[in-house]
Amino acid sequence: MSANDIATEKTVDAERPAKGLHVTLWVLQALLGVFMIAASGAPKLFGAESAAEGFDLIGWGDWFMYAIGALEVAGGVGLLIPRVSGLAATGLSLLMVGAAIFNATILDFPVYTPIILLVLFASIAWVRRYQTRRFLAHGFKAV
Repeated sequence: MSANDIATEKTVDAERPAKGLHVTLWVLQALLGVFMIAASGAPKLFGAESAAEGFDLIGWGDWFMYAIGALEVAGGVGLLIPRVSGLAATGLSLLMVGAAIFNATILDFPVYTPIILLVLFASIAWVRRYQTRRFLAHGFKAV
């Protein structure tokens, strides 16, 4: 272990949230992860009629529904993996920006659900930014 590794480890430890916030975030991440997998992504992947109706209005074909479903499931799983949870939250935040835009402009659906999810995912991404930096710098290697 070099001096640079020790300095990096101390920096990462200093950026971690307090224990109470850390536990609260993991509970929130678990709930949102399960929601994204089971309630949001799975119906799209299985072609549920309720999910297909909205995507038919977009007019981009079924491939778009399956792609969004796969991204939501991948993001939900990513929220449950400590090393990539910040990156998953960032990706899901961007997905919610797109959902809000589509809901407001093309679908004429309510925008509050994607906006609420955007705020939650962006908050997780912000607090877990130290994990994202560590992952981008070192991948899955132990630091």
